[in-house]
Amino acid sequence: MNDESSVIAKGIVERIGFNDAIVQYKPAGKEKIREEMGIPDHTVAINKIFQLLTDKDNGVIKDVNEIKALGHRVVQGGERYKESVLITKEVIKDIEDNIELAPLHNPANLKGIMSVENLLPGIPQVAVFDTSFHQTMPEYAYMYAIPREFYTKYKIRKYGYHGTSHKYVSRAASKVIGKDTRDLKMITCHLGNGASVAAIEYGKSIDTSMGFTPVDGLMMGTRTGDIDPGVLLYLADKEHLSLKGVSNMINKSSGMQGVSGISSDMRDLELAYYEGNEKAALALTMYTYRIKKFIGAYSAIMNGLDALIFTGGVGENDFNIRRMICQNMDYLGLMFDEVANHGIKGQNRVISKPESKVTAAVVQTDEELLIATDTYKILEKCV
Repeated sequence: MNDESSVIAKGIVERIGFNDAIVQYKPAGKEKIREEMGIPDHTVAINKIFQLLTDKDNGVIKDVNEIKALGHRVVQGGERYKESVLITKEVIKDIEDNIELAPLHNPANLKGIMSVENLLPGIPQVAVFDTSFHQTMPEYAYMYAIPREFYTKYKIRKYGYHGTSHKYVSRAASKVIGKDTRDLKMITCHLGNGASVAAIEYGKSIDTSMGFTPVDGLMMGTRTGDIDPGVLLYLADKEHLSLKGVSNMINKSSGMQGVSGISSDMRDLELAYYEGNEKAALALTMYTYRIKKFIGAYSAIMNGLDALIFTGGVGENDFNIRRMICQNMDYLGLMFDEVANHGIKGQNRVISKPESKVTAAVVQTDEELLIATDTYKILEKCV
């Protein structure tokens, strides 16, 4: 693959396991197709994808045998995988062993891998781990201040997530701002319903806000982010919460949803904010305040900052959130361009002034392209 490579089709299957699953598919140059149907499992979902890709009128290939390899995003690869790898029985075993570190994601990732094996036996498959990009973090950044025996026994440490996005965006940013990633001290902000910030020094991740699990770090749609663990012990006692109850609270009913009492969706909160809702205003202020704290901290550990990058559903589309984050950053030498930023949705653009010492920019993420690129490179090595 090279700069001349292009996307010939894209799509998504949502709500697998439900009778009202949503299938979206768009071949290049044609209208998007959207269907609702029962998709009981991953095998049915992948088979549906194959049907669309080979469809007489809207397909982009004649036969599934034209597919030479498949790439999978796998959330948790543990400490072993620092790069994407060809999937073998050993790799599958390792993904299974890491299920307890990512119980909501690794099982689904495995189902996708096994479904492809059932439908196209023997086809090369590649695992692109969300944690691999952050494996360059130094020990002092990823270790927790707990007895070391728990790291030895259970591998309790910071892993970081959204690595596929942070990796892609950090590289794509060089084209947007006109500088080589290997020459930059960069902070990438992946902001969506789930959110994380990464400190990337000369192309390598040296710290990131998510930790042992994806609930750590920034305030998110329904996740707490950073919280005093004593609060959890106190609430568990007062509210008689089980471990599952605590988990549900910090993952599903906190964050923007919990503070505002309105919604976890930034669009709903901003509408409420403009209507004068004080709780919505508080949620937005808390959200951006915490991001600014991480930006300050990561600028400190890198002894400076050259580029601040926004990506993800909120980062790419919400110019108000970007404005709130970039205000009052004179100490960094960041001169924010209100005009360049205003109204920008879903496009790459520099949003700082030409004389700014720190370049702020919006860069669209494309995790699927990175997965496809890694898969192609690994396939080339196997041929």
